Amino acid sequence: MTSAADNIRGDDIKDFLSSNSLHNVDDFELAAQKKLPKPLYEYLASGSDAEETLHENRIAFSRYALRPFALRSVSGLSTALSLFGRNLSIPVFASPAGVHRLVNDKGECATARACGAVGTMFGLSQHATCSIEEVARVAPGTCRWFQCYILKERSVTASLVRRAVKAGYSGIFLTVDSVKFGRREADARNGFNALPPPLTLSNYEDYAKELSLTTDQQSSKAWERKKHAAWDQNTETIFDQDASWDDITWLRTVIDAATKDYNVQGRIPLVIKGIMTAEDAIKAVDFGADGIMVSNHGGRQLDGCLASIDALPEVVAAVRSKRPGFPVLLDSGIRRGTDVVKALALGATAVGVGKPLFYSLATGGELGVSAMFHIFKEEIETAMALCGCRTIADVSGKMVQRRSHL
Repeated sequence: MTSAADNIRGDDIKDFLSSNSLHNVDDFELAAQKKLPKPLYEYLASGSDAEETLHENRIAFSRYALRPFALRSVSGLSTALSLFGRNLSIPVFASPAGVHRLVNDKGECATARACGAVGTMFGLSQHATCSIEEVARVAPGTCRWFQCYILKERSVTASLVRRAVKAGYSGIFLTVDSVKFGRREADARNGFNALPPPLTLSNYEDYAKELSLTTDQQSSKAWERKKHAAWDQNTETIFDQDASWDDITWLRTVIDAATKDYNVQGRIPLVIKGIMTAEDAIKAVDFGADGIMVSNHGGRQLDGCLASIDALPEVVAAVRSKRPGFPVLLDSGIRRGTDVVKALALGATAVGVGKPLFYSLATGGELGVSAMFHIFKEEIETAMALCGCRTIADVSGKMVQRRSHL
């Protein structure tokens, strides 16, 4: 099946970037800010509480310096890698993030197709505005992963995961940092307390009865209520606040059963997303995770915690002392190719981006997302070459050091 994404050429990307004066990922944010209504832009760009962690995610990368190595052969340089048995063209992928249709009517479908065109992984959020099946239909060749939460109604969690397995998703993210949603003050100030109609959380539509809240006056879908001043907090009522590490074992059995029922070959990996400490990283390994993702939810959850890049070294040291080579992913704060190389040098296997997906999708739709990844690829190639690295495997800890004065 041929998609429009297959027709995106390098010349199209270069013309798009040139005509819109887009030279780096931050330029996409500036373009999106001009295009989007203020409440919507601030919903995407803001963090929780005082936004300390939001800002630390960016500042923290400047605390690490790259160490260039000269006179090393870098001809034939490649940014390709293998992740959980799938070949990716770059070590940057689309982190699962909900509600893409807020900025483009094609939503997650456009983002997934762009990822397929680029040759990288796409994470579909449980809180997407395009359904599991819809994305699978329009992006059949994309390496697709599904991200889930543990809901009070475990049957719904299981059903969502089974749908993803049946639809050909390659892996499952379990997000564990959202027992409550962070306080989004920007949304409260702007009155952003609901998705604008007709947008909804598409994956929940089959479970309206199970996920509705009934009062004497009304029965309503939990995610469409306006009880809280900020929209994201209205969905937290359906999350299980008593979830435990045993639920990883339970989810693993759900995945394995679906794999068998739908005749899927091989093991579908389970990655625990939202790990920020060595202690939790070790627990994730002990309870059967196939990988972990260091993430503070883009500074949108617990304010005042470490930047993801600062939490990465202790997590890597902890898990790889038990399981050498264990996959460790990272997101939150990635904006430059040098950020990617720093993360890889500190032990990350690959990194995800969240906010840049929305900015590039708002700016140019499917082509915009492809162009954003194109910029990352060029910047990574330059940083690798100047550090003396021909392949991703050549990037090592000796190529980064913490600045002594920061």
